[in-house]
Amino acid sequence: MNKVIKHKQIGVTRKLGTQITVLATMLMALGSTSVVAADMGGGLELSGYTRGGVFTGTPRGGYTLGGDMQKFRLGNEGDNGFELEIRKTFDAGNGMKWSLDYMPTVWNGTQYTQQAYAEMTGMEFAPEAKFWAGQRRLRIQDVHIVDHFFMDYGLNYGAGMTDYSLGFAKLGVGVFNGGSLDNHNSTQNNARRVNVDLSEIKSNPGGVIRVLATVVSGTFQFSTPGSSFSLSHNQSDFIVPGLTNTVFLQTASGHAGLNGQFQGLGDAVAPITLNNGVVLNVQQPGMKSNRIGDSINWQSGAFGGQALVALQNGQVEGGVNNGINTKDFTLGGRVSYATSKNFKLLLEAGNTSRSIDGQAQQQLNKITFAPTLAIGTDFWSRPEMRFYVTRATWNNAAAAANAGTVLNPGFGANGRTSSTAAGVQVEVWW
Repeated sequence: MNKVIKHKQIGVTRKLGTQITVLATMLMALGSTSVVAADMGGGLELSGYTRGGVFTGTPRGGYTLGGDMQKFRLGNEGDNGFELEIRKTFDAGNGMKWSLDYMPTVWNGTQYTQQAYAEMTGMEFAPEAKFWAGQRRLRIQDVHIVDHFFMDYGLNYGAGMTDYSLGFAKLGVGVFNGGSLDNHNSTQNNARRVNVDLSEIKSNPGGVIRVLATVVSGTFQFSTPGSSFSLSHNQSDFIVPGLTNTVFLQTASGHAGLNGQFQGLGDAVAPITLNNGVVLNVQQPGMKSNRIGDSINWQSGAFGGQALVALQNGQVEGGVNNGINTKDFTLGGRVSYATSKNFKLLLEAGNTSRSIDGQAQQQLNKITFAPTLAIGTDFWSRPEMRFYVTRATWNNAAAAANAGTVLNPGFGANGRTSSTAAGVQVEVWW
């Protein structure tokens, strides 16, 4: 299920307040111009997301082998975050509207900007289409239980269009460079990216197809510029009423990511200094990747949930690890059962594995039980306050690969192969 807002922190900092003040000043300034003076309309539209809590156990979360779809998140996030989306729409008359959208974020004490863009709609030649420019999240579809958007092509400087009607489908197009509001270097490898998004393609009764194509250009030290292609099929009332099934088929090469974003910009020109003083020149090679996944969502009375099975492989193209292939496997799900209007029982279990050429296979299992206070009975109702216990176990190969360092130990530090964590977490979106 596609959720507009995901991730980020508790507590609005002084910097966040300053950013909001800057936005208000921008809005007042725009309100004085002839373009938007026709109708300032009502107040600001606010939406957001936050999660956080208290934890015991070492570490407090982050049990994953590192794959895109391998972090089963219930009782395993171990972080605190807040994001606020602030949107103002101006009526310019004759059916045309302008909007400004700004999303400051605080995550584990770090402040940054997720979105800052302008949008216009109501053009005479395409009244339903939305034209935008700036930095925008263009998240298409996620699998919530592993906190990953399988199709997602925003988060760089760019411009584009969404929701242009082709009759049989809706068209979205975006053109991007390698920069962002938090990374002002827009010339990394002279990278450029074009995304084409076709949505709402009706394939069969209750079935909808979406296609995302990506082409990257630029000058790269490792691998080719590359391209990617993703196809998803959503089927409502799959087998039984209330069950939705989503299939993902994806492939990518070079410096195009599976999700539709860039893969590895910067080559080896930016040294990274570790806590122990060691300096690494991190290579950013391209990847040849493929993924197939199937996710189901359901709600039947008080019983709801989501499950996922997925297989992904990625082969390094260039650099010292050229040709090394990694295979990731994921199987698991979360079930929700409401015993009353404001109380649910959550159970999540996941099995993941990672196989890297020339290394022993890593395996990790995780299970979480969480009695939960809620405002509704269905799987997606939020806010939730969860009282959870998480048990994770892994093999020796996973322990060795995730030992970390003395100053930054991983969950496999000192050869540990199991851990139990407990805590209270709140998750809210609005």
